[in-house]
Amino acid sequence: MHVSGETMKKILLVIAMCTLLSTLLLAKGATVSGIVTDQDGEKVLETPVLLLKEDGTAVGREETGKGFRKKGKFKFEDILPGTYIIKVEGGEAGSANQRITVGADDIKDLELILAVVEEVAPVSTTPVKVTGSEPVAATGQDYILNELSFELKKMAAEIKHMNSELENLKAMSKMWVNPLAIYSKEIIIKNGSTIFGKIVYQDEKTLKVETLVGYLVLDRSTIVRIIDNVVSEEMQEYVPEQIRDSYSPPPMPKLAEPRYTGAASTEWAAGKRYSANCVLVGNINESKDNQGNVVFAGEIKNIGGRRADFVKVDFVFRKNWSGETKTLTTFIRGAFHTFDSGITTDATLLPGAVGNFELYVPHSFGSFIGYSYVIDWEEYE
Repeated sequence: MHVSGETMKKILLVIAMCTLLSTLLLAKGATVSGIVTDQDGEKVLETPVLLLKEDGTAVGREETGKGFRKKGKFKFEDILPGTYIIKVEGGEAGSANQRITVGADDIKDLELILAVVEEVAPVSTTPVKVTGSEPVAATGQDYILNELSFELKKMAAEIKHMNSELENLKAMSKMWVNPLAIYSKEIIIKNGSTIFGKIVYQDEKTLKVETLVGYLVLDRSTIVRIIDNVVSEEMQEYVPEQIRDSYSPPPMPKLAEPRYTGAASTEWAAGKRYSANCVLVGNINESKDNQGNVVFAGEIKNIGGRRADFVKVDFVFRKNWSGETKTLTTFIRGAFHTFDSGITTDATLLPGAVGNFELYVPHSFGSFIGYSYVIDWEEYE
């Protein structure tokens, strides 16, 4: 049997159209339909019904009917196979959720009953394959509560981060206002400079010190002394940021000048250049004993031309950067001298003599950030 080319083309076209039509018919999804009622069994009219995927993506939206035949009913068509959630929000009447698994067959006669649930039960997101439909233990409040919980967690994380940043700023402000807040060593150099820092390495010749401006390597021969001054937290002074750049600690209080006592002031005026003159020999050594008491020790020499009586050293300690001070006094151990009144003292220095002194600062005295001293004495006939 001979078939012409034109006839063959028509036959192939018909076969292709049939194949396409059958594919479209097979690709058509299922129908999901049902009804929404309240607790009293009354049908709920014109209420939105959402068909959602498990990830919350909306697939379709319908409203329950209000006509005689469609009263409270809804219908979704061409739904592909898979697991879905039907969600109904009925306002004051309540809400309802229901998970369904759609296959090749239609799902009909679903009944969703609205309910007001005060306590929210957790929703299991694991799909369960059922025949027809399966109720879901969840309410319409889940979404709102989850969003609120997320926002609260977000705000808590932001507050925690801001608190961390605030603590860092406080630490930095304390560091610049008072270097001793982080560096407990005060190193005094022969040229009069003072370095606040932390000793990270030392040997017989050099010291490596960590400071606010970096690491410094100091020659031991240039160091006068190293003072260990730790300022407690409650003694640190807060300086407002607006005046921090121009801030300088208040000056140390001035002590009274040495008083000279004699029978006739004219005699002292005539022999002024021969009066007593007590000076510090070397440096004041600072150490700590086993109980944590600080001990200051040194030597005083009379380089004047007259005897100095009751020679003492007044120490003024700066307690903090706001200017609070305390004064302690110690007398030297010199030669004994008995006055005409019968009073005997061992704090006398003859011209050219040297006397030692020691000042014990008890641990209960507290910490201090620096000190100054004045040598005082009296002159009698």
